[in-house]
Amino acid sequence: MKVESLRGLIAAPFTPMHEDGTVNLEIIPQYAGYLIENNVNGVFLCGTTGESFSLSIDERIAVIDKWVKSSNGELKIISHIGTLCQLDLKELAVRSRDVGADAVAAMAPFFFKPESEDSLIAFFQPIASVIPDVPFYYYHIPSMTGVNLSVHKLLREVKKVIPNFVGVKYSHNDLMDLQQCINANGGEFDILYGSDETLLCGLVLGMKAAVGSTYNFMAPVYNRIFHSVENGNLTEARKLQKISVSVVELLFKYGGPVIAGKAIMEMRGVPCGSVRLPLNPMTESDKTLLYQELMDIDFFDNVKSV
Repeated sequence: MKVESLRGLIAAPFTPMHEDGTVNLEIIPQYAGYLIENNVNGVFLCGTTGESFSLSIDERIAVIDKWVKSSNGELKIISHIGTLCQLDLKELAVRSRDVGADAVAAMAPFFFKPESEDSLIAFFQPIASVIPDVPFYYYHIPSMTGVNLSVHKLLREVKKVIPNFVGVKYSHNDLMDLQQCINANGGEFDILYGSDETLLCGLVLGMKAAVGSTYNFMAPVYNRIFHSVENGNLTEARKLQKISVSVVELLFKYGGPVIAGKAIMEMRGVPCGSVRLPLNPMTESDKTLLYQELMDIDFFDNVKSV
């Protein structure tokens, strides 16, 4: 399968929720418009940032469906279908296709784990086969799954049994493996960089697209990193990446990218609401402290569109 490679920023949206933890679909049209205005090219839905494993199958499909309808074709829609049961994966794959997702992606199963690249391919093959005309991505995130297989070795074999396999969302810090993935089969695969705080590293290695949670609320900074690298201005790119690192540091200080990220989205005018247990929402006092620390690093000036 030959598909158009993704380019630029792909946001990993938060799943908007009401204060009681139920999914709030009504905010998604505003959310989609906001991302489009900030020159985001696509969305990677119901992944880590979207609290995927805290959602039911029906909830995940409802979220995908609402994003498809809300983006009016202006955002590429990638549905993360990862879960532990192959039957659920197949259902999520088919239903994602049926509501109009442009592609699907799945992380490795993380309870009973695949012990080799071949076993991971074998796990994915019957899932991808039920949607043969839909591009399939592997979501490589060892920090969450504990599955740290060689992705470039997987790429050597995967097309033999999964013809609609097109690429990888690479959320790991093994830059040697990453570079081998970029060059695999003469650059055949669509490799999406998944580490916001080191985007510059990925771009220098040749990445053309990236997926991340902080692209939700500071896309202008990252678009300027892309443009600076394209123009050969690494000094400016390093300065902008430093802003990203400062913000990511604050996210972890205040509960992590999902909890603190939802709070920042509210500050940016897109209220994404609460989180689901076992995550706990930020207290109002912590939101005030986070806001002040963001002010101290000129966050709101830096994220203005130019």
